[in-house]
Amino acid sequence: MKTDDFDFELPERLIAQTPLEQRDASKLLVLHKETGQIEHKHFTDILDYLQKGDVLVLNDTKVMPARLYGTKEKTKAVIEILMLKEQKQNTWECLVRPAKRIHVGDEVTFSPKLKAVCTKIGEEGIRYFEFLYQGIFYEILEELGEMPLPPYIHEKLKDKDRYQTVYAKNVGSAAAPTAGLHFTKELLEKIRKKGVEIAYVTLHVGLGTFRPVNVEDVTKHKMHSEFYQMNKETASLLNRAKTEGKRIISVGTTSTRTLETIMKTYHQFQECSGWTDIFIYPGYTFEAIDALITNFHLPKSTLLMLVSALAGKEYILKAYHEAVEKEYRFFSFGDSMFICK
Repeated sequence: MKTDDFDFELPERLIAQTPLEQRDASKLLVLHKETGQIEHKHFTDILDYLQKGDVLVLNDTKVMPARLYGTKEKTKAVIEILMLKEQKQNTWECLVRPAKRIHVGDEVTFSPKLKAVCTKIGEEGIRYFEFLYQGIFYEILEELGEMPLPPYIHEKLKDKDRYQTVYAKNVGSAAAPTAGLHFTKELLEKIRKKGVEIAYVTLHVGLGTFRPVNVEDVTKHKMHSEFYQMNKETASLLNRAKTEGKRIISVGTTSTRTLETIMKTYHQFQECSGWTDIFIYPGYTFEAIDALITNFHLPKSTLLMLVSALAGKEYILKAYHEAVEKEYRFFSFGDSMFICK
């Protein structure tokens, strides 16, 4: 299985640079994974495809304004740091540009309230920093940091909240679980009233989101690990749904990876937390989810491979080709897809 097998042509004009004014005004492509049938709808039509008894699983991670700009104390060079995950208290794994300028012991100052000292060198632009600050760390980040938008987005984000889901709760993510950006509080309330149960898991999106697949053979790609957790209430709800034969519908690839990791590890859902580097590509057997709400993903990406594992590569690439023809908006701020039976 070659990485190039997951390539497709995408005109640059279809890469969404800004979010729509109304979250749920996006288009919705419905793909029936058993037959390959495609329907073109709007996101609010998701109500018509959800059934009483379904469980909708959302990732409630909250994005940190994790991109910081500072100056190296010795040379006054401008340094960009993207905080990825906390290793221990106040020490973070970070992606640095330009990384070659930062060595162990180097100090980067962001403001009189915040500085960081490099404690370790990692691979591919990774550096580990101990952050030194005065006050409350996350309040300082809110003041100084920028939202870590993906590199294909060139427009400035006017409202930080538009790169958060309306249910974002647990701070710690380096990127948004973008499939959830389409939901409004009003739409979620309508979904509840229809008899659909809503459950939450947490996966803090990390480096894997920013790393392309650089190997020719898909199976040789190594995923970076990301922190996840599931509470007792969600585990009980999902186990009951499995027993009763109800559909478990995952919102986003991050929720999917969390659910599949837990099911593969424990053979049931249970209260737990840990780190996952699960890599889902065609040939994988899904044990946790029945359907998926997701965005349109980058060519040759691990996310495109995941949805291809669920619906089949041929059906997915056909749906993507049709989405391009009908000028769907792609990637983080783009339109949505529902993969169902």
